[in-house]
Amino acid sequence: MLDGFVHWPEQLAADLRRTGVWRGRPIGDLLHESCERNAERVAVVCGERRMTYAELSRRADRLAGGLIGLGIRPLDRVVVQLPNIPEFVVLVFALLRAGAIPVLALPGHRRAEIAHLCAHSGAVAYVVKDEFGGFDFRTIAREIPSLPHVIVSGDAQEFIPLESLDARDVALPRVDASDPALFLLSGGTTGLPKLIPRTHDDYEYVMRACAEAMRVGPEVVYLAVNPVAHQAALACPGVFGSLLLGGKAVLTSSVRPDDVFSLMRREAVTVTTVVPSVLRLWADSGRPPGELSRLLIQVGSAPLDPALARRATQVLGCRIQRWYGISEGLLTYTRLDDTEEVAVNTDGRPMSPDDEVRIVDESGNPVPEGEAGEMQARGPYTIRGYYRAPEENARSFTPDGFFRTGDLVRRRPDGNIVIVGRTKDVINRAGEKVSAEEVERQLRTHPAVQDAAVIGVADTVLGERTYAFVVLTEADVRPAAMKEFLRGRGLAAYKIPDRLIAMPQLPRTPMGKVDKKTLRARIAAPEH
Repeated sequence: MLDGFVHWPEQLAADLRRTGVWRGRPIGDLLHESCERNAERVAVVCGERRMTYAELSRRADRLAGGLIGLGIRPLDRVVVQLPNIPEFVVLVFALLRAGAIPVLALPGHRRAEIAHLCAHSGAVAYVVKDEFGGFDFRTIAREIPSLPHVIVSGDAQEFIPLESLDARDVALPRVDASDPALFLLSGGTTGLPKLIPRTHDDYEYVMRACAEAMRVGPEVVYLAVNPVAHQAALACPGVFGSLLLGGKAVLTSSVRPDDVFSLMRREAVTVTTVVPSVLRLWADSGRPPGELSRLLIQVGSAPLDPALARRATQVLGCRIQRWYGISEGLLTYTRLDDTEEVAVNTDGRPMSPDDEVRIVDESGNPVPEGEAGEMQARGPYTIRGYYRAPEENARSFTPDGFFRTGDLVRRRPDGNIVIVGRTKDVINRAGEKVSAEEVERQLRTHPAVQDAAVIGVADTVLGERTYAFVVLTEADVRPAAMKEFLRGRGLAAYKIPDRLIAMPQLPRTPMGKVDKKTLRARIAAPEH
């Protein structure tokens, strides 16, 4: 029993297992069985390194034995901060086999986030790469002296070398599928991340259902360009969903077209996941149509401009599938046989027939069909509470178990959902509500705008003014011309930004989302 973990209702869990939605099997056991079935096939590729399923299983079990020998027990938490390298896959597999719970930090996290994750989770160990992206991660470990164990991949210096944790013939514990398999992190743009417990039951279902939605099987070759610690690259179907199928997982930390396209050709990649800004980078690369004709690109994490979706499909010659997802659970997606209109203009329909979605107003009452409101979700893979966060759980979950997503959506008559903004990203300008996301989407339709972010800034007269930050491909775009362009797009006058500020790039959080906290701090600085 893990204190602070909100369990699924007992009867609901029993019903989900009885109907086969949940399999009641630990993910580590299922991965081990996949390794036995596919022993001689290539499981993981990273640069020139190639690892078969037999090698992956052997290394994971011996590492699990080493971790157990270190004193790590079932349900112990281990903060994992590794980039897209094979060691990540082996380590997470080993922790699943040992029954310990990986807390998946991102490479962009630094001391503040890691100290919080270690303290809040009660971690018994912290695992890092020695250096990556020009940063020495051992410095973080030195600033958190209370950690029982620090394990380093590479030059460990005074810490424990990951490679030294190699023990044969260690008895592995029995793992309960109803326990947390891992902790994901909340992806908010402000504050420290919350811990999202995903059980073996619900997360294995996510991997299986995502694979079915993308119509992939043992032939899948998944390319992880997003951080593999992020849900999409991890399990939608991601690296681990592909390994459960017997496919091949290809790891890279580069999104540069010259790097990625050659890798796709070499490894015959069939599926990858990107954010819209990366899709734009690839579409602008000048590659000829048809080069990526066998590729399915899963696009999510941020609004996808319909014009970009159409252009990328034409330029790259690939298929694009829109996804909406939250680490807490609910996933929606456009079906592969949807019309082009649905595929480029909506965020699709819920993944599971057991997903329940309701759209409500500020008082929690259902809105009329077609009107925008906050989306609330409940289903077989949407959590029932954050870890060790009773006050946050009271705010984020309704008494009947629905998660308040904070996303403003509308549901079309055909059942497809359109994300229109965030409840916490709405600017109150002189009593008129301005969706930051709507203005951002309109700004991105300008041919000279590569990216955009909109925030509200306190104002004594209007309550809030609207500030827009834009990344431009042309230096001579005048603010007045940009505002006139927005008027021409039919944007209401009160939604036109009061100020436009050009930036070389937008700041981003470790989760890859635009860091609006940093943008607000920039406005608060004296020179502004």
